[in-house]
Amino acid sequence: MVHDDSVPETNKDYAIGLGRAFGGAVIFAIPLLMTMEMWWLGFSMEPVRLLLFMSINFAILIGLSYFAGFEKTFSWKEDAMDAFAAFGVGVLTSAAMLALLAVITLDMTWNEIVGKVALQSVPASIGAMLGRKQLGGGQDIQAEEERKAEAGYGGELFLMLAGALFLAFNVAPTEEMILIAYQMSPWHTLALGALSIILLHVLVYTVGFSGQESRLEGGTFLSTFFHFTLAGYGIALLISFYVLWTFGRTEGVAPTEIANMVVVLGFPASLGAATARLVI
Repeated sequence: MVHDDSVPETNKDYAIGLGRAFGGAVIFAIPLLMTMEMWWLGFSMEPVRLLLFMSINFAILIGLSYFAGFEKTFSWKEDAMDAFAAFGVGVLTSAAMLALLAVITLDMTWNEIVGKVALQSVPASIGAMLGRKQLGGGQDIQAEEERKAEAGYGGELFLMLAGALFLAFNVAPTEEMILIAYQMSPWHTLALGALSIILLHVLVYTVGFSGQESRLEGGTFLSTFFHFTLAGYGIALLISFYVLWTFGRTEGVAPTEIANMVVVLGFPASLGAATARLVI
């Protein structure tokens, strides 16, 4: 019988990836772990909206596994297993940190504890999934770039969506988002929207960051602008509206105020979409 020496090495690499995942979960989630609004939302959110949000997050984790998971995967089944692992790391990290910070205690109801841990597990699980790349010294960069190239236009839009969701999620729970939207005039809103579009385009195609996009061969400025920049900003706005709806920020609010909040949250979301390729 032939002994496969690669199996222990593979298991070792996966264990190292999990260790980095716990580190990534703490680093990515720590701002929200210490945010009071997140504690209250975990307690007060409608269970259906929370479950839907976690389901969408799990789908995104599967996609992230394809681009930058714990190890190179060869099927959607392996990506789903990586997503389960990242989710588990996110839950364990969130529960441990919330308990350590006395945000969850044994005298709380089971629903409150589960809600707080479940909501915090979203950024923690994304951090867990990206921990290998961010904390792993840049292994397999060529393979990751090849996968991004193979994914094509749809893959680029997915990366924008993941980046927009993560950055928007980091600021959406705060009361300041509502305050900023309330005090802005229509001209402020238009100016902020224009700035978001400009920065998205500049960060992705112009300033020469590592991992940035190059314009398609033969593509004009307008084709690139419409296919990527405006599409990316549209994704950022949709993600912003969805996150605001998930957190109940749109309940009983006039359409104009909702539009202001979407544009305000669309600013960090567009930055997340623009820089997603650098992080993922």
